[in-house]
Amino acid sequence: MATIQDIDRLLESFVERGLPGCSLKIIQRGKTLYEGYFGYADLTDGTPVTKDSLFRQASMSKIPLYTAMMMLYERGKFLLTDPVGDYLPQWKTSRKYLRHPNGYVDIVPTDAPITIRDTLSMKCGLPYCNSDAPTEDLTLRGMQECMKPLWEKGYYTLQEQLAAVSAAPLACEPGSHWIYGFSSELAAGIIEKICDKPVNDALKELLFDPLEMENTAAIFFEGAKERMVALYALDEKGKYVPGPTFFDKKHMSGPENEAGWARLFSNVEDYSHLMQMLACGGVWNGRRVMSAGTIDLMRSNGLSETQRRDFPDKGYGYGYGFRTLLDGAQGDLNGSPGAFGWTGGFGTWCEADPREGLSIVYMHNMIPNGEEYYHPRVRTISYGLL
Repeated sequence: MATIQDIDRLLESFVERGLPGCSLKIIQRGKTLYEGYFGYADLTDGTPVTKDSLFRQASMSKIPLYTAMMMLYERGKFLLTDPVGDYLPQWKTSRKYLRHPNGYVDIVPTDAPITIRDTLSMKCGLPYCNSDAPTEDLTLRGMQECMKPLWEKGYYTLQEQLAAVSAAPLACEPGSHWIYGFSSELAAGIIEKICDKPVNDALKELLFDPLEMENTAAIFFEGAKERMVALYALDEKGKYVPGPTFFDKKHMSGPENEAGWARLFSNVEDYSHLMQMLACGGVWNGRRVMSAGTIDLMRSNGLSETQRRDFPDKGYGYGYGFRTLLDGAQGDLNGSPGAFGWTGGFGTWCEADPREGLSIVYMHNMIPNGEEYYHPRVRTISYGLL
């Protein structure tokens, strides 16, 4: 089995190979098994990574988002079979690209509307569209045309983004393929409509306050900007240099900084509250936050065999906002079937294991995120500690 010293040495080796800094927390049924902080939050001034260091969550923002959605679901606010258009009227009807064997492409109405299930399982038929970079992808080009007026404006609300993209043709029939992307914007928009408040306020009320996640937010609170680790990128010589700064604009207050749904920042302590709750059947710090049965539904694989070919992670399926472990041998993974979690584009990673009552939360911030090297090693050694 692994020891705490083994984990220390592993994380130290990450920094020695060039990683600016990282943090890791492992908890089992409320008991901290490991907590460690290594390297620098800022290489220029030598500020170390500490318990207070904040990290950009990027796509790991989806776990709080979809958890909040499922909390609303178990309170009877919607059914998974509800059409998205019941909550976002512009989405009552959709069109899709129909590709013919001879290479011709038509745009035709979809056979069925996008459902909430489709949004939670990444099957709405739209990828991400984050820039106007030239592309041969028809679906992306259609989304770019829709987003062009908002990009020219320079800022936009989530509801403005949803209204604009509603005119874009889908890549496929809703529910037919797993396509990572715009589904989360639809989910965030539905939360706003159901709760009648901005999604970030709804997340705070539903999740962050009950779980005492006081360091997790989308917009900088007092002192948060100074606690954010610097974002680094690899240059052509393989050296870490300061990364682009525009990612943090959306964390600044004011409508002029809005760009749809602002993604979250957090630290390993806060995020461990969430993952422990999910690992322990909906209970955190002695209080029930949500139903164990709802969590089991969230982590159940909803991909068909065909759709699993769309999914990039070997050994895993996908539930509602999470990858979920189906076959450890296929993915060369230790741990328990049904363990579930996700990754963030800047290098954050987490997993909850209900069988073991285990949560693992790891964070670094860099471009590219190096997940193929760092995350499997963190996962393997964390389970080796048990």
